[in-house]
Amino acid sequence: MHAQPNNPLHGITLEQVILSLLEDYGWQGLGERIQIRCFTNDPSVKSSLKFLRKTPWARDKVEALYITTQHSVWKR
Repeated sequence: MHAQPNNPLHGITLEQVILSLLEDYGWQGLGERIQIRCFTNDPSVKSSLKFLRKTPWARDKVEALYITTQHSVWKR
């Protein structure tokens, strides 16, 4: 596998991204920031993973929020 020094998501699974965002925002906060049903209607990690793996635009939004959240944490 090639090194990806400029990819902030390299080596991080989608599940890790979701769990980290849940720790920071909870389901309600995630649903407010990214308005998709897997975060607002009976949310679970399993259903979110299933949806996000099949829906590139939603996954892009989740990954962008994660990157933004991590950068703000790193700047502290």
